[in-house]
Amino acid sequence: MFSPLIDQLISALRILPGVGPKSAQRMALNLLEHNRDGAINLAEALQQAADSVTRCEQCRTLTEQASCSICANPRRDRSQICVVETPADVLALEQSAMFSGIYFVLLGKLSPIDGVGPKELGIDMLEERLITEKIEEVIIATNPNVEGEATSHYIAERAKKHGIKVSRIAHGVPIGGELEYIDGSTLAHALSSRREV
Repeated sequence: MFSPLIDQLISALRILPGVGPKSAQRMALNLLEHNRDGAINLAEALQQAADSVTRCEQCRTLTEQASCSICANPRRDRSQICVVETPADVLALEQSAMFSGIYFVLLGKLSPIDGVGPKELGIDMLEERLITEKIEEVIIATNPNVEGEATSHYIAERAKKHGIKVSRIAHGVPIGGELEYIDGSTLAHALSSRREV
């Protein structure tokens, strides 16, 4: 229906998460009809990011530098390392402004069915940091699903082997949530993870 270049643009936009055929079509047509300068800026920004953004040598988050701004910051508490699954998790934790330590990004979670083991997650790199740096606590912030819990358990065992304190972020009832709308497994986890007040 559209010309080959428009179809190519629509197909390219569909690689974005949550963008289906209709959304991609709307975006493509909007950029071409109403915002050509925006389209050119978007193309240039994507090209520059694709060419220049790599992984931080220490924590493995996305950056253009050898070390990301967090790892390069001398004010960060280097005795605490928070282990997360993705660079998006680092961003979420940083936006909370509650953690001042450093990070390690796994780039996934253990999933033997998908061929993702400790080596693919760089757990050997993490363990090397636990040995060579003065880390006192590993905070595990993997997602509360089966793979995330298995990953958490595996990392906890590796850290404890080196005498390092391990903690897990709390999961449970969200602030503002009403108990009658919370599913049973979330409530069970919240009850089992309760703490004294």
